[in-house]
Amino acid sequence: MDAPVKPAPACLPANSKTAPPSTLVIFGAGGDLTKRLLIPAIYNLVNDKALDDHFQIIGVDLVANDDQGFRDHLTENMKALVAGGHGEFASPELDQQAWSWLMSRVFYLPGDFSNPDTFTRLKYLVDEREQETGCGNAVFYLAVAPRFFGPIVEQLGQAGLLAETEAHFRRVVVEKPFGTDLASAKALNQQILKVADEHQIFRIDHYLGKETVQNIMVLRFANGFFEPVWNRDHIDHVQITAAETVGVEQRGKFYDATGALRDMVPNHMFQLLAMIAMEPPNSFDADAVRSEKAKAIEAIRNYTPEEAVKNAVRAQYRAGTVLGKPVNNYRDEPNVSPTSMTETYVAMKFMIDNWRWAGVPFYVRTGKALAVRRTEIGIQFKRAPHVLFRSIGISELAPNMMVFRIQPNEGVSLRFAAKKPGREVELRDVRMDFRYADYFQAEPSTGYETLIYDCLTGDATLFQRADNIEAGWTEVQPLLDGWSANDAPLEFYDAGSDGPAAADALLARDGFKWLPLT
Repeated sequence: MDAPVKPAPACLPANSKTAPPSTLVIFGAGGDLTKRLLIPAIYNLVNDKALDDHFQIIGVDLVANDDQGFRDHLTENMKALVAGGHGEFASPELDQQAWSWLMSRVFYLPGDFSNPDTFTRLKYLVDEREQETGCGNAVFYLAVAPRFFGPIVEQLGQAGLLAETEAHFRRVVVEKPFGTDLASAKALNQQILKVADEHQIFRIDHYLGKETVQNIMVLRFANGFFEPVWNRDHIDHVQITAAETVGVEQRGKFYDATGALRDMVPNHMFQLLAMIAMEPPNSFDADAVRSEKAKAIEAIRNYTPEEAVKNAVRAQYRAGTVLGKPVNNYRDEPNVSPTSMTETYVAMKFMIDNWRWAGVPFYVRTGKALAVRRTEIGIQFKRAPHVLFRSIGISELAPNMMVFRIQPNEGVSLRFAAKKPGREVELRDVRMDFRYADYFQAEPSTGYETLIYDCLTGDATLFQRADNIEAGWTEVQPLLDGWSANDAPLEFYDAGSDGPAAADALLARDGFKWLPLT
């Protein structure tokens, strides 16, 4: 391809925090992602005055509808989210002025993603907008099933919608899962990079929009007392947990062909691992940060398929009770095979073979229909020499632990030993807690606000490059191969529990325990 054009931030006032005027085109406008997360996130950006007055949304989907019908659909859904008071967006009320501002800028284009005419009509609308405002910036958000990613990008390229100039940018946001294995991820990268440049592709992982995830780098690199102990000399092991209370619900067809490993590990879990394991970047430039994260993932030990199976647990939930509500067997869920071997839970042990982390195990677990909804990272430090306290019996004291709570109740906690008040020297485990809500006033968030804003402003720090994606798949491919080739056992766990006993055994053989979920 020709050398990529690096367009100026068109129409953006100097020193303004407002994103450039842009058209955000959402493919899959009628889907769950759009109404549950994207629109609430954009509404939050409106309230934050982060969007230019010339911002607009064009929703594209196969369902027949018009502008007003689409606006009514979004309004009904938003009112339901506010009234329900649950989920990732939980605003106490809907600001009518902000919502009206947004709805007046929402339009709808019915069309088939495989039909070139859809993209011809879309180009007309985008070009018309440029003539009206003088700004032709456009971001194309693929909130669609993964099978549409490549074809939509190809159609955008053929219609001339990805051509950039010095006056405007064109960007594409691609949701997960990006591929189903290493080969398909490489093929998808090749397909989209034939018609777009790497700087135009924003591979999104909404976990990276969470405040605590972003704060990991700040805590590590802005505080002198953390970085000196952030290595194999002081850290015993790391455990990363992403537990969900929801089951497969109405996503059986997608999930039964995907499973917990493909759905979560190469993207969400490895991005969290990379934040913990990466070396300090030489700047906070997007490519500097992403290069260090890629190096960390590339340093993960390459297992053979047999080794991968031995260092992993796959499991599936059975009937149980979650938060007081009954949950069916996974195999009895809609659109799930009654003989399914798809895992709804996976736990793995990884080793990072570099100077900083040699010998430190990283344990990762994620699952559905568990006892609680929680995403956290536990850093367990090595025990201090207890020679001074050997006469008072402290064998039951837990090792020092630092926990990043990513969701819910974002914050950081430290566990350490302290003396119990009294005449005798008696030690107890205590915990020091930092909660964002106690220090900062934060509005309800979906995690997408930062990522959408960064895409509009061209900051790719929190998005994955092609090499990041392929590095993640490289590390899980041996397990996919091992499960396919070997008769690896499928464990079971009751819905509403902490997970399978085999996952506890995975850590127990190294002398460790998972942080309890309950």
